[in-house]
Amino acid sequence: MKLQTFTMLTILFFLLALTAYLDSPFSFVNNDYSYMTSEQAVAQPVDVEQPLKLPVLEQRLDNVERIDGYIVETYQEYEVFYDKDGKVIKRNPTSKMETVKYWDN
Repeated sequence: MKLQTFTMLTILFFLLALTAYLDSPFSFVNNDYSYMTSEQAVAQPVDVEQPLKLPVLEQRLDNVERIDGYIVETYQEYEVFYDKDGKVIKRNPTSKMETVKYWDN
């Protein structure tokens, strides 16, 4: 009984060691895919074209009111389109409005 347990544990240890070796970068399976820190990585830069005419969302102050000792600021969100030189082509208001309320001294 003890011999059978010892044999099973030895086989289990051998399989675990073999699995660890095959998973390591030093195994013959990963020989073509692993790199050492002394080797330089070969990577080519990728040119990514910027999409044309995508809007940039901006918030602009629309209104300032004093109500019951508070200052209430209303901001409107706009879609802003720019050309290649950074000049504004058009500005479209969206339906999103935000208000900020803070106490007036």
